[in-house]
Order: sequence, then structure tokens, then C-alpha cells
Amino acid sequence: MHSRNSAAPGDAPTSDRNRGVLASETTQSTKAPEKLVERELGFGAYVHFPYCLKKCPYCDFVSFKAERPSIPHAHYADAVLAELESRGHELDAADLLAGDADSGREKRRLETLFFGGGTPSLWEPAELGRVLRAVLDRFGASADDVEITVECNPTSLDLDRARALRDVGVNRLSVGIQSLDDARLGFLGRLHSAELGLSALEAALSSGMPRVSGDLIFGVAGGTSVQRPEEAAREADRVAAVGVTHVSAYALTIEPGTQFGELARKGRLPIAPDDDVVDTFFAVEAALSARGFDHYETSNYAVPGNEARHNLGYWRGLDYLGLGCGAFGTLARSSGHAERYRNRVDPAAYMNAALSKGAITQESEELDPETRLRERIMLGLRLAAGIDLDAAARPLGIDGITPARERSLEKLVREGRIVRDGSRIRVPAARRALVDGIASELF
Repeated sequence: MHSRNSAAPGDAPTSDRNRGVLASETTQSTKAPEKLVERELGFGAYVHFPYCLKKCPYCDFVSFKAERPSIPHAHYADAVLAELESRGHELDAADLLAGDADSGREKRRLETLFFGGGTPSLWEPAELGRVLRAVLDRFGASADDVEITVECNPTSLDLDRARALRDVGVNRLSVGIQSLDDARLGFLGRLHSAELGLSALEAALSSGMPRVSGDLIFGVAGGTSVQRPEEAAREADRVAAVGVTHVSAYALTIEPGTQFGELARKGRLPIAPDDDVVDTFFAVEAALSARGFDHYETSNYAVPGNEARHNLGYWRGLDYLGLGCGAFGTLARSSGHAERYRNRVDPAAYMNAALSKGAITQESEELDPETRLRERIMLGLRLAAGIDLDAAARPLGIDGITPARERSLEKLVREGRIVRDGSRIRVPAARRALVDGIASELF
């Protein structure tokens, strides 16, 4: 599994899936970013594939070590399809297909489909394609209109595999390069070399895949030495030079419950100084900006028009249907409420439950409108374009700018921590490192 460029495909979107990444403080431009189009009627679907060749020491996602021949490719696909069928009534009740011909309301649209993990590129393309087609059919969608992403690791992606994924309808690959330094890759527990990482990117592009993204992790102290800003900048530039149209760059974050987390608790893990990580962040930003990439979200860069639509859905607080072992989903209910659920995290238990029409959900919670708006503020302010408070609150049936929030906004604007244009707010470039604290003042 590789570091995410999505806000929360397999976990609830309460921070960044997007794990503790640094936000930009650059003062390179004071021009307000162009507003991205919001699609309130759209929603995304996420399918979690829980198998990996190896569990990385920094990974806290649901993943289990397995060699390709031992993975139950068809059986797991059968289970996901059974879950999709069993959730049919829930989907309708959740108003994912809002309105009908008599009401004149536009139906909700499946905008994106994301296969995350784990390592979905280990899944046999024919079985992944079977799930892909079933999800599209369930919502009357066409592969031509839906962004369909598969996360890949270099150890399971070559030209033939990329072509096979393209042939079953995938139109976007996200490749976990993480580093172009072999010593750092070894420290991160990665099975591929820098050469294989670049070869995987080149294979993805040569396959005719319409869109390819590369993931990098910076702020790594392990390996031969602490990563220097100029080294990280060179890596980002080299990945961009291959021809990808999207790059995700995440600071290494130490999560509790991981191997790195345990080593850090014992004081045995080398950790990069904060100042070095900040400098590295700026260096990466400068390198990608020079290549024509927009820094459209805290950890994500894109050639204009190639932003990750699925991730934008998370950051904007749109509904998402989660399918598969350990997957999270958030579905709107009546009166602005929503249900967030998580599926069983043990693959065998999940498959048994799905195929026997048993209880697939392991846990769930109800989110009230104000909680949902707070999440939208927290995630929306990570976007360079910011968030329109009125537009975010309107579907929830509440006011986006309450008297208390108005007072907080006035204070934040006076202090230069928020730029405001009517109900749209954004964090200025110089203050984006403090985005979480700024967002909390609007709760």
C-alpha cells in the first residue's frame, strides 16, 4: 500500500488521508485561486482491496500480507458484488438517487470510483473489472463519464498490467513511488527500487492510460541521512518530468499502532526536524510549480484540469459509498444528517458476511448537520480555493455563517488568517501551515 492522495478512501475523513501533511506557507502569489466547480449532486464510490505483498512500517490502513497466488481474487470480488446488492435499499434510502421524473429533480450522479488498499494492482484485472462494471451499472453510469482510479505499487505494475487495467475501464492510475533513493525506500519498507518506481510510471504512461499520478513521501530521516530539501525537490522534478499530470507529496507521519509508531514510542526511530520538513515542503512546491503544476490542495499538485476528482469529493464533504473489507462510507440521511459506517476489517469475516447476507457493517455513527459542516470546513480549507460556507451548509439545512461564526470570521480576517469573498473563505498561502487551527476557530 502507498501513501494516499485521497482524503479518506478507507478511513473516515477526519484529517487528511492525507496523513499529518504540512500545509504550504508560501507567499509566492497573493492572487485568489480559481474556484473549482462544486457538484452537490455528485457522489463517489470507494472499493477497498486489503491485500499487500508486505505491510509497510508506517502504514495504519487495513492491509494484510499475501502473495498474489494466495489472494482469493474471484471470491473477494463476489463478496464486494454481494455487498453492493445488499446495500441497494440503503442507497435508495440514503437519497443517493434523489428525485424522480415526476418531481423534476435531477438524479444524483456517480462521479468517481476509486480502488484503494492495500494494493489493488495485485487484484486480477478481470475481477477488478467485474466489480467496476457492476458499480457503473448500478448507477447507470458510463466509464467515459466517471473518473476510475486504481492505486498501484511498482512491484505489481508493468506495461501488461497497466494495459489490462485500461482495457477493463480504468482511466487513472495512482502509483506509489514514495522515494527515488534506494536507502530511503529500504527504510520505508518498500519492496521496489528507485529504478523500478520510475519504470512503473513509464509503463503506466506508455499503456495509454489517460491520467497517471505519482506519490512521494518527504521528511524522511531514515536511510543514509536526513532528506535535504534539494534532494526532495529533485525527486519531485524527476517524477514530474516522466510525464505524470498529478503528484501527491506527503510528509512522513508516525501513526500509533504501526511499526514506526512503536519504534518512535521507544525513542528508536530517526525523525526529521520540523524545520527541515517545512523547508523540504517549500522546495517540493517550488519544483512542481516550475513544472506547471498547481498546488490545489495541501498535499496535492496537478497540471490544471487533472485534479483528483475523487479526492475533491472528500474535501468538499460529498457522499461516498464504501465497499469492501474495512471500507468507510458516509451516506446522507434525511434532515441534513448522515450515517458513517465501517465494514468488517477481517477479510474472511467480511467475505463470509457479505456472501451469507450477514452483518457487513462493523460500526456506524450518525453525523448531525453541524458536525458535517465542521468536517466540511476542516477539509475544505485545505483546498487552495477554500470553501463557500453558504453552499456547504445549504444541503444540510443549517446556516453556514451563524452570528458566532461571523465574529470568528471577522477576527480571522483582521488577523490575516482568512481571506473572505462573501461566503467563500480560504486560508492565505502564508498561513496554510496553520490551517487546522484556523479551521477549529470556525467550529
